[in-house]
Amino acid sequence: MSGLIALLDDVAAIAKVAASSIDDVIGQATKAGTKAAGAVIDDAAVTPKYVHGFDASRELPVIWRITKGSFRNKLVFLLPAGLALSNFAPWAIAPLLMLGGAYLCFEGAEKVAHAFGFGHGHEDFPHKDEVVEDPAHLEEEKAQGAIKTDFILSAEIMTISLAAIPPSNFWMEAATLAAVAVMITVAVYGAVALIVKMDDLGLAMANKGRLGLTRTLGRGLVRGMPGFLKALTVVGTAAMLWVGGSIIVHGLEELGFGTLGHLIHDWSVVAAHAVPPALEGATEWASKAVMDGILGLALGLILIPIGEKIITPLWRSIFSRKSRSHA
Repeated sequence: MSGLIALLDDVAAIAKVAASSIDDVIGQATKAGTKAAGAVIDDAAVTPKYVHGFDASRELPVIWRITKGSFRNKLVFLLPAGLALSNFAPWAIAPLLMLGGAYLCFEGAEKVAHAFGFGHGHEDFPHKDEVVEDPAHLEEEKAQGAIKTDFILSAEIMTISLAAIPPSNFWMEAATLAAVAVMITVAVYGAVALIVKMDDLGLAMANKGRLGLTRTLGRGLVRGMPGFLKALTVVGTAAMLWVGGSIIVHGLEELGFGTLGHLIHDWSVVAAHAVPPALEGATEWASKAVMDGILGLALGLILIPIGEKIITPLWRSIFSRKSRSHA
């Protein structure tokens, strides 16, 4: 009997350790995921354009297809790569993170420039809209394009998250990165599904609502969605510039070049001392975020000619060559 009681005690102890480990994984995954806010918001802001123009009945299937591709990107390709970096080449994380931060700065600055009428953004080949395509082929093409874009953003998310995970053993890192991948993918594409179908919900409420309030809310949803999508794009762009700039500053500090980071910190402290004590913390954070964002915008504007004239044409030529070889 005493042996059974001792066994039950051991099982209970193991269960407590397992529960604590799960809590640790979820807690670390949540903290790490928040560090990737810029890439996450941009992911949610970018994806709805890939289902634009489809019949309403095909929107959710296309989103589900992209979601599965995102899971595959994160769990099959990027998770093992991240763990290999962490365990065999940790010195490469900071430079790769800075490369990803530079990409975020480029993307954000390109959107700002495009909004003011400069540059061409990510336009495809001229007169693409004039090409008549089979709907099934168009759906395949857009889904694959979204999954390729997701791979880049997912690489950013996973690298940022990996850098934010406290030092731990291999399995804790693996579990935390897997949790980040699942949580962020569900959050992003769940939000995208809601955004895409919100106008349909509003239209149904406006046409079939039994109460005047329901119909009014429905009309408000339909009218408000274009503005909401624009606001989401603005927030996503600002978040990309802020996160990209902060990654560059932190990466420079990691490499031994801390002057810029110290200047930004000192200036944010000065700004915090200029407001009432109750607002000091928020002001210091906001000041630092604004300065990081300005740095990100400046770097991104410098990178735009390089990206548009060299990297983007090279990227398109590689994938167009692959497409022709599979045709």
